Amino acid sequence: MYKQSLKLQWLFCLINKFAKLCRVYYFCATIIFTQKNMTPDDSTPVAICSDHAGYELKEFVCDWLTEKNIPFINFGTYSPDSCDYADFAHPLADSIESGESCCGIAICGSGEGVCMTVNKHQSIRGALCWNTDIAKLTRQHNDANVCCLPARFIEKETAIEIIELFFNTAFDGGRHQTRIEKIPLDED
Repeated sequence: MYKQSLKLQWLFCLINKFAKLCRVYYFCATIIFTQKNMTPDDSTPVAICSDHAGYELKEFVCDWLTEKNIPFINFGTYSPDSCDYADFAHPLADSIESGESCCGIAICGSGEGVCMTVNKHQSIRGALCWNTDIAKLTRQHNDANVCCLPARFIEKETAIEIIELFFNTAFDGGRHQTRIEKIPLDED
């Protein structure tokens, strides 16, 4: 009986270690994919979403993306009618995690709601960007893959400057890589 109990404990320990290893490999693969595809290109679109408070800015950004020939997937909302940001932010995050999109732009009134929502996803690093310095640092130091914008607090032109810098700033790697590897929860 005692030997059987030890064998079961050993087996559970082995399964647990294997599960942790699988999560680490999945996370590393997601980071490599995201780094390689951050700059939008002709094959991998940008994901974009907003709630009602961010609708007008989202439409402005969509027009800009179209003008720049940057492919995108619009996850809504599709009108200024009152709605819940999570209904649009979760599909955006899923799109990035699946590789359907290279990165995302999420917009709501304060930027906080969409940012909190996308960051519930293990391989998403959403950053609230209200100026160009923040946009640059979140890319350089945090390898952010979703730019969250506060529609009620920034001008449209500022939003475009933030997005351009977000798209065109590379992740520094090095010591920052070690730090972002510690972000996902280690589910036991």
